[in-house]
Amino acid sequence: MRYNPRKHRLPPFQSSGVLLIDKPREWTSFDVVNFIRCRFNVPKIGHCGTLDPAATGLLVLVLGKFTRLSSKFSGEDKTYEATLQLGIETDSYDLDGTVTATHDFSGITETALRETLAGFVGEQEQLPPMVSAVKKDGRKLYELAREGIEVERESKPITIFSIDVTRCEIPFCDFTIHCTKGTYVRTLCHDAGRRLGCCGTLAALRRTQSGQFRLEDALTLDQLKEFEQADLELHVRRFLYEKLSRIAGVNHGV
Repeated sequence: MRYNPRKHRLPPFQSSGVLLIDKPREWTSFDVVNFIRCRFNVPKIGHCGTLDPAATGLLVLVLGKFTRLSSKFSGEDKTYEATLQLGIETDSYDLDGTVTATHDFSGITETALRETLAGFVGEQEQLPPMVSAVKKDGRKLYELAREGIEVERESKPITIFSIDVTRCEIPFCDFTIHCTKGTYVRTLCHDAGRRLGCCGTLAALRRTQSGQFRLEDALTLDQLKEFEQADLELHVRRFLYEKLSRIAGVNHGV
């Protein structure tokens, strides 16, 4: 969808604020931004914290003057619901990648799995996967990975505040993780499989919280498809005055 504000049937969207979206699977974060920009003629819009196409859940968008707060919102802690699958390893550390190894997981107990995941809680250094948007010498790692090139990556400091297992039916394990910005849950699943000696990969990921923003306040794209521009303006203004005004450090003037 090509965006040309001068040829748009609607006047430019004037309101500034935050828009929370429940991103569906297979949409990129840019796809969501582009959809809203084109449908409602929003000249200035960005997102705070990329979600992989296979991931779903909370995507924080900033509109108008609130794009100045993109770095602030992007840097806040995140909460995810995730599923780890044992016995398989891929080059992307999730099920979208090419399988690189399989291993018998029949000897893994629920106790061992829970203890292994608990061992990741705390401050640590994490190595980003090759299939990621991290840059090396000006190029994104996933671009190099597509060319079959693997390079040395620098570990990044992260903190995992908590991991709560919600369901364990081996080879699958559902858990909720609260962590800092830049934490790759894919890498956690890969590393957990390595520690257990049976391989592991991320089977599902859903972001439920980013800083003060929560998934229950998000709109779906299907809801937005029913909106007119005036509906979106009303929603953004209501959210600004009813929800956002309570968040420390944010005021209506930005």
